[in-house]
Amino acid sequence: MTGRALSLFFRRRRVVAGVAVGLASALGAGVLAGCSAAGGASGTAGLPQRTETADVLLPTAGMKFDYQIGGGYTPPDGVRAVSRDREDEPAPGQYNVCYVNAFQTQPGALDWWQDTHPDLLLRDGDGELIIDEGWDEALLDTSTAARRTQLAEIVGEWIAGCAENGFQAVEPDNLDSFERSKGKLRQEHNAAFATALAARAHSEGLAIGQKNTTDLLDRHTEIGFDFAVTEECAQFDECGAYADAYDDRVFAIEYEGEGEVGFDESCSAWGDRISLVQRDLDVLPAGEKGYVFRTC
Repeated sequence: MTGRALSLFFRRRRVVAGVAVGLASALGAGVLAGCSAAGGASGTAGLPQRTETADVLLPTAGMKFDYQIGGGYTPPDGVRAVSRDREDEPAPGQYNVCYVNAFQTQPGALDWWQDTHPDLLLRDGDGELIIDEGWDEALLDTSTAARRTQLAEIVGEWIAGCAENGFQAVEPDNLDSFERSKGKLRQEHNAAFATALAARAHSEGLAIGQKNTTDLLDRHTEIGFDFAVTEECAQFDECGAYADAYDDRVFAIEYEGEGEVGFDESCSAWGDRISLVQRDLDVLPAGEKGYVFRTC
């Protein structure tokens, strides 16, 4: 199993629980009950839809999608939605989702965190950094209200940058970092931080996607998530849970050669409901050796 696949494997768990509310409570007690823009919006069939509770644009269920977080390129024919890294430019004429590594340090950014915010890095009982070994990323410490407030200011500025650059939505990655925290984080900590990020995204006019982890799926309304971005939901038999929770507004990525469920089989099962794409493990730009892109 490759490093990425191994990381994905350990990030998939199926425990469902419940919590939460508004920005102040989110940053404080971590038990929140906020306004959500998810689900039930009406609009012209086949077009992205604005919500009734927040001035954000929702993706359309089933719109053809490309996952370009490894580097942007001209979207293939028929693609109408893309996800790109926050430091990349949105694709003209597309529904653009901005990738933000919100719960862990981005590769290459650890020195910046250690120099400027060492107290926001999660540490074990010996004071050593807790690392996501699959990606060599340090976990951020969402365990206290004070640290969540500081993190929300930092990540919130990244989200604001996504809006300023012309994205329509944001996907904060590593929502499930509590699974890799050696018991230092709980679901409630990340749910509270996610609620703060959702409030910031909506205030900036962006929709916000839940990135993986069915553990927090039944909290999606309280947190404020509007749609889902999932990796390997067909392999882990999770597509239905996301589709039901988000009225089929799901961007699902399956990686080439991983798991027992083939992409054709995944398309047969889910291609008529959600946006399903097959990519190479490194999500390479088009034209590079190893690039893979397929849709249903």
